[in-house]
Amino acid sequence: MVRRTDTRQRMLDSAAELFHQQGYHATGLNQLVAAVGAPKGSLYFHFPGGKEQLAAEAIRQSAERLCDMLRAIVASSPDIITGVENVVEALATSLEESDFQRGCPLATVALDASGDSEAIRQACADGYTSWHTLIAEALNRPNTLDTGKADQLATVVLAAVEGGLLLAKTLHDTAPLRAIAPHLRTTLERELS
Repeated sequence: MVRRTDTRQRMLDSAAELFHQQGYHATGLNQLVAAVGAPKGSLYFHFPGGKEQLAAEAIRQSAERLCDMLRAIVASSPDIITGVENVVEALATSLEESDFQRGCPLATVALDASGDSEAIRQACADGYTSWHTLIAEALNRPNTLDTGKADQLATVVLAAVEGGLLLAKTLHDTAPLRAIAPHLRTTLERELS
């Protein structure tokens, strides 16, 4: 079994950032190892499956980190509706602070490479599923919705936020992302009452 080292983690962190900003195909192996300051052979030592394995693991890490952030925002909010609004605002602020370079950590790679690689597609799918599950569980507290309804609402929230992020990143304007918050509030208030 390959030993986990600081170099391995630095590769994952750098890859996550590069894939997040540039996508899979635009990020080369030389760029990945240069970002860490490691020899090319170390990439294959830590990731015998090469760039594809590195990408899948970096995507999983990015998805987990965002899920942790979402969970913390929702948990610190007085209710799920405010939590959704707070998530939208946090994502908009992050996008602005990155000068519109960092939208969803999965979207760029999902659009770019999930059709080419089952491992990457599955890592993206698992990430989206974890976020969807978090939203559905938060919507269903304290067990007032049936599972199907919570699932459908979570899909609406996730799709709206993901679409808003994509538009905001593309237009270099957070207005499309921020515009969804009041509409989600209206929808959730109606559905959760």
